[in-house]
Amino acid sequence: MTGNHKNDITLSVVMPAYNEGKHIYDNLLTTSSILSTFLKRYEIIAVNDGSSDNTEEQITLAAAHDLHIIASGYPENQGKGHAISHGIAQSRGVYTAFLDSDLELSPKLLKSYLKELKEHDADIVIGSKQHPDSKLEYPLLRKIMSYGYYIMLKLMFHLNIHDTQTGIKLFKSSVIKPIAAELTTDGYAFDIEILLAAHKQGCRIIEAPIELNYSRDDTKDGRRIKIKDIIKVFKDTLAIRRKYKNR
Repeated sequence: MTGNHKNDITLSVVMPAYNEGKHIYDNLLTTSSILSTFLKRYEIIAVNDGSSDNTEEQITLAAAHDLHIIASGYPENQGKGHAISHGIAQSRGVYTAFLDSDLELSPKLLKSYLKELKEHDADIVIGSKQHPDSKLEYPLLRKIMSYGYYIMLKLMFHLNIHDTQTGIKLFKSSVIKPIAAELTTDGYAFDIEILLAAHKQGCRIIEAPIELNYSRDDTKDGRRIKIKDIIKVFKDTLAIRRKYKNR
């Protein structure tokens, strides 16, 4: 076993996982190995979002192997937003990050994000596919969907943020914990609710470049984005607009 928890944790990394049983064990250990190159005091909160495969078992095995990894979760699938809120509630770090458990975005980015946050006296650093220094290759349909959602959010919320949905974000824990406690969106639109709430509170949000290793095959494992998912994101976004319209 490796790692040793202390109360003075610098960074908590919340990694939601749904049916990631094939890769989650290796991905958690890889994440811990990378974080250990630039941090001594960190924790990884792996949240099993009611998976129907062996994700829970694999997370438990990873946590037994590396004490930086904390196994968390619940039996019924609740959505990515709920999983992240669940992880934040358990986090103990001065800073809290979200990271997609498929590792299409490397944990090594968090080193530069921590530097950016401190140097710019920011409250939040978000990975952005639209940043001019980002390096990415991913399907044209995803690019169109991402840009279309950006335009919709720009019109609805007037946020000066180019990409709300990329799966790596870093926060001061003092900022994200109260926001997460009030989160009402469980699905994919949770990012916009978090960022809108932070914007309304006057938080400084900056965008940073990413390197995207797009390896997902959406035709397998039921991971294709379906029409019903797009409709739900749209409905959730309208609900967020109603919630914050007069704030």
